[in-house]
Amino acid sequence: MDVRRESKHEVSAALRRRYRGAGRVEKGRVSDEAAAVTGYHRRYGQALLRKGVPNGGPRLRRGGRPRVYGWEVEQALVVAAEATGWICGKRLVAALPDLVPALEREGALRLSAEERGALLGLSAATIDRRLAERRRLQRPRGVATTKPGSLLKSQIPVRTYTPWDEQAPGFVEIDLVAHCGTTTAGEYVCTLTLVDLATGWTECAAIANKGQVAVLAALERLRARLPFPLRGVDCDNGSEFLNAHLVRYCQAERLTLTRCRADHKNDQAHVEQKNWSVVRQLVGYDRYEGAEAVAALEAVYALLHVYVNGYLPVMKLVGKEREGTRVRKRYDTPQTPYRRAQAAGALRPDAQAALAAQLAATGPLRLRRHIDAALAQVWARRVGAAAPTRQSAVA
Repeated sequence: MDVRRESKHEVSAALRRRYRGAGRVEKGRVSDEAAAVTGYHRRYGQALLRKGVPNGGPRLRRGGRPRVYGWEVEQALVVAAEATGWICGKRLVAALPDLVPALEREGALRLSAEERGALLGLSAATIDRRLAERRRLQRPRGVATTKPGSLLKSQIPVRTYTPWDEQAPGFVEIDLVAHCGTTTAGEYVCTLTLVDLATGWTECAAIANKGQVAVLAALERLRARLPFPLRGVDCDNGSEFLNAHLVRYCQAERLTLTRCRADHKNDQAHVEQKNWSVVRQLVGYDRYEGAEAVAALEAVYALLHVYVNGYLPVMKLVGKEREGTRVRKRYDTPQTPYRRAQAAGALRPDAQAALAAQLAATGPLRLRRHIDAALAQVWARRVGAAAPTRQSAVA
């Protein structure tokens, strides 16, 4: 029975006279009747029969402050969040000044000056509240495939703060992500992830296996994609990195080669975070094998080169303060890796011109949809999985 709230309260008021003068059994019958007519829970109906309507009458509207942002602003926020892969409010609020003009150029947004001002004036907390119901998070877990490599450990120092200048672009962390599904048996595709510590610049390459030659070849491809010179490489203790091929390469190219401590994943916190936010959230944990899967993944990573580094801001930890058992972390203003590299004056002129042309030619939402289409080609080549086990690219 569809009864308006005002009508429900009128029914309760009419039954209240019977309820007050009735005995225990009759009160039960009146409560049942009120619950059947109004649809309220029996306990709430009894409270209305005993005390009447709260505040002396029906509430015709919700309390609290009136809504500040209209439907158009909220829909524009959803488009911006979809274009960035539903990143958190702190990163999205920093991305909006560059993102909104780009979305308007590609025709994804059409805003008045007032609506644009309201959208750009949103706080990070408001963004998170408005998008909370639309975000769908999954937390799949994978299989670790790093096996210790004892060879050449003595020749590759554990990274300390001495040989590295983490404020200068070019010092990177690298790691492998295994696309092995639930078993490490046989040969399977892997992703080599490279992250620059100073700017957050991220590059990925797909390889057919964990072989030392394949890993080195992928590192050379990623080095060619970097818009600034490579200066140092930090890796974990897996045998795919601790080998003569990589050592000779770094010596010949005059690159600083270091490794993290064994069983201390937080030593490579930058690349581990990108393994999750870039690779796992998009590709997932399914198993992939063969050259076709490698080619399909490479098509995705070619698009991510522009999307991740040109449109998605990153936050850098600038300090920690301990107060008893509580640790307060302070972050700088979120910026895209492209903007950070620009500010550092590290971009090669040809690389800067090429990336600027790509950003001008491809809008963020259109690029995101190209990535989704490329991911569909990847998932079509998964082995032994009924559905992709990853976070939806567009919720």
